[in-house]
Amino acid sequence: MKRASPLVLILASLLLAAASAAVWVVWLPDVKTLKKRSPSTTAYMEMRKRQALAKGRKIELRWTWVASDAISENLKRAVVMAEDDEFWRHDGVDWDAIKSAYERNRKAGRFAAGGSTITMQLARNLYLSPSKNPLRKAKEILIARRLERELGKRRILELYLNVVEWGKGVFGCEAAARLYFGKPCSDLTQDEAVAMAVVLPNPRRWDAGKRGVYVERNSQRIIGRLQAADRAKAKAAGEDIAVIAPPELIEPVLGESEIVERADDADDDEAAAFPDPYSGETTVNSSTGSVPGENGRNPLILE
Repeated sequence: MKRASPLVLILASLLLAAASAAVWVVWLPDVKTLKKRSPSTTAYMEMRKRQALAKGRKIELRWTWVASDAISENLKRAVVMAEDDEFWRHDGVDWDAIKSAYERNRKAGRFAAGGSTITMQLARNLYLSPSKNPLRKAKEILIARRLERELGKRRILELYLNVVEWGKGVFGCEAAARLYFGKPCSDLTQDEAVAMAVVLPNPRRWDAGKRGVYVERNSQRIIGRLQAADRAKAKAAGEDIAVIAPPELIEPVLGESEIVERADDADDDEAAAFPDPYSGETTVNSSTGSVPGENGRNPLILE
């Protein structure tokens, strides 16, 4: 029997790898359940648990879900302004921001920015990992588009504010507000809300409750832009200008957001040690000891 040449074997392996990658990217989670059901965990929460376990440490996640009407409008406006000022206009992906991030990365000679929208960040937090793998980025984009089609902006923002990481072991705005300011999220002032918003690029490094140089400088920048938004809104109210976003959250076009290197895009070692959770393993809710999801399967871990 004639053996295949090494070149044929290499080509076959490359084709198989390409086909596997294509299937992985195209296969997407069903996000429809998120319309009315809140997630019981996220890929990032599970990643933090595994990291703690690998280091022999115990971790108690701080996480309390709150409905959208229990979230301060100050926080909603501050987070949209700081993280994604085109949120109400794009379809889940801000291609101009991705292009700008690409140019910044090219000039810097490293991965300094990802250009992710709030919807893309939600996709990553729920289902993916901080990996810089281009395939992960592609999947993030596809999931973000699906989230936009199925859920709509208000639900996406509610989900994001409830699951995003806001410190070591701290997830969601309610737990963060109580930790940093000793009050429920609904009672946050504008200054407090802005401080929470500006630490999101790297919440494990910056503390919203401590007015360090970074938090103070960026808080003043965002407060200035919010005030400019209020002036633009007042001006628009006196003119025949169509409202393209919820009136209480409308943001004007104020130019590009400042690009900050996100912890999500910087954790190479963590991403390598804890890859995307696609192994099909079930997970256990740390607070109840039960396995979330139907039939003992975690609905937020891609399989």
